Amino acid sequence: MTKLIFMGTPDFSATVLKGLLADSRYEILAVVTQPDRKVGRKKEIRMTPVKQVALEHRLPVLQPEKLSGSPEMETLLSLDADGIVTAAFGQFLPTKLLENFQFAVNVHASLLPKYRGGAPIHYALINGDEEAGVTIMEMVKEMDAGDMIAARSLPILDEDNVGTLFEKLAVLGRDLLLDTLPAYLAGEIKPSPQDPSLVTFSPNILPEEEVLDWTKTNRQVFNQIRGMNPWPVAHTLLNGQRFKVYEAELCKGNGNPGEVIGLSKKELVVAAGEGTLSLKVVQPAGKPKMSITDFLNGAGRQLKVGDHFGS
Repeated sequence: MTKLIFMGTPDFSATVLKGLLADSRYEILAVVTQPDRKVGRKKEIRMTPVKQVALEHRLPVLQPEKLSGSPEMETLLSLDADGIVTAAFGQFLPTKLLENFQFAVNVHASLLPKYRGGAPIHYALINGDEEAGVTIMEMVKEMDAGDMIAARSLPILDEDNVGTLFEKLAVLGRDLLLDTLPAYLAGEIKPSPQDPSLVTFSPNILPEEEVLDWTKTNRQVFNQIRGMNPWPVAHTLLNGQRFKVYEAELCKGNGNPGEVIGLSKKELVVAAGEGTLSLKVVQPAGKPKMSITDFLNGAGRQLKVGDHFGS
């Protein structure tokens, strides 16, 4: 049985951890995840999805703000583990820790060397990629730069958003790790270096990148909307107030960017720089998330053709 330390934080990581726990070839000695954070308007303390899984299986949980030089790292160094598996952990691993074990591998949600960094799924959607994937790679001190052990891809559908693609890639990553790790540990797989000329990055989304630019094509705006659903959520202005857009559909037609060109009790069509979009799920300022029908029959009753989003 291979003894592991697992490191991860969001639901993506929790799916990978569950896969390892269900496989009798592995024993998890400890789980490392980000500290509990305050979330929402009520600032309630919420544990990470990985911590929830770990506690359900009565596993030791470590939550350092920063691993390097921490008491938690000393605890990890004292464990009789064979190696480390990480998946969307959110921190760099110190060299001292990487060198202490026989191996350290990471499950990354992109087809490396494309989209190194913390938001690969968001960027795949925002950029309109036709496929996404996961890569199992060796851990090094540089971000997502280790040699690649295996990769697997799947198509991106127009119906996909960040939430659905996260779920798909989590399962893909879990299965690829379980299929690949035994052969890697047996020396049957020779990792291959990443081509530095093909490296791109996917840093965390900045607040200004959440703002919809109606001068872009309807396809670009559509990709931005689904590339931020369910988080951090794309938004625009309506009558000077923030207006979030969760879902939209591509439509034909033309108009001035941001202009309402189609309106009924069930439909709201907005022009982009090229083409139009029918908004489907929205959240007006001070209101809950709702269908476009609910919006038009409530807070949006005063809206009329010719009104503009983005101002």
